[in-house]
Amino acid sequence: MTRVTLANVRPWGAAPVDIVMSGAEILAVVPAGTASDDGEHLDGGGLLALPGFINAHAHVDKSWWGQPWVSYGGEATTQGRIAHERAMRDGLGIPNAASTTAVLGEFLRHGTTAVRSHVDVDLAVGLRGIEAVREAVDALDGAIEVEIVAFPQDGVMRRPGVLELLDQAAGAGATSIGGIDPASIDRDPVAQLDGLFDIAQRRDVGLDIHLHDGGELGAFQFELIIDRTRRTGLRDRVTISHGFALGELSVSRQQDLLDGCEEAGIAWATVAPPRTAPLPWRGMRDRGIPVGLGTDGIRDLWSPYGDGDMLRIALGFARLHGLRTDEELAYAVELSSTGAAGFVHRRVHDIVAGARADIVLVDAENVQDALVRSPRRQLVVAGGRVVVRDGELQV
Repeated sequence: MTRVTLANVRPWGAAPVDIVMSGAEILAVVPAGTASDDGEHLDGGGLLALPGFINAHAHVDKSWWGQPWVSYGGEATTQGRIAHERAMRDGLGIPNAASTTAVLGEFLRHGTTAVRSHVDVDLAVGLRGIEAVREAVDALDGAIEVEIVAFPQDGVMRRPGVLELLDQAAGAGATSIGGIDPASIDRDPVAQLDGLFDIAQRRDVGLDIHLHDGGELGAFQFELIIDRTRRTGLRDRVTISHGFALGELSVSRQQDLLDGCEEAGIAWATVAPPRTAPLPWRGMRDRGIPVGLGTDGIRDLWSPYGDGDMLRIALGFARLHGLRTDEELAYAVELSSTGAAGFVHRRVHDIVAGARADIVLVDAENVQDALVRSPRRQLVVAGGRVVVRDGELQV
């Protein structure tokens, strides 16, 4: 098995070390200059080392990345975005493996080595989006790992046949299935949750529900999901994505819901969009509620924004929530890396022996400096091999 030493780097800004890798795994982390001469040596030049970033909420099948610019259109509501996307995507050839490969390549260039991506499953596209994503992963020779959430963007109960497609996707290797606004999209939250939880239990997959609904309507759906998770025994298998309503509620209401999420083992994924209410992140952190950060869609029919850089997403989270101290800024970076391990079914994701050898080097004084400047990724190692050098893909 190939042995590679990444020498003289500073994990999380600590003292310089040598990272010894064997195959796809970190074998040892030793003081700089003390690793044996066996195998290949890479000089890290004293750069700051971080674990590869984890994008816990993406939509890599939707992008028009690599195609000519597409102007924003349609109504700026959830229903409006869905309708606009359905009207325009075929003309842009969405989904397709080429654009998805381009998006994943941008993720890699910015140091993301693992992704949890929602992939549209609906009556028009069937499972073609999942096939395109798998083709894109293969095109990059496995340099980036992608877990798939089969996602019913256009609704579940209002589109008869979608539940069956979700069931097929779960049987074909999707690690989770998704849901979306059971109240406002399907207008039948009980039926949507009945169907989703049934599939999750039978197929032994996770469940990730997009919740855009605000205020008490959103809170009502949180309560339904918490109750279902408790009763079905799907602890640590359920994620709420976005969940904008949580930040809009009173403090006492927030605390009750956070207690419920802690008890049920429910995780939270956010893209920290501007102009939304901040989440009660301290209460989430103190209860051990897993929080993952993601890019959402980038350059797609929902929004023209995004470049795939998880450090920028972490910075957006820090700014939205008013983080300023060194400890708080480091926490934001952890959410985009070590803290998101569970979202991609990793027991540990860090620069430690036994972890997958996913490492990012940047020219920064410390973690906080890296967060606020988002410098170029000098080197990206994924699964023990160099996949990006000086900001350029090597695969």
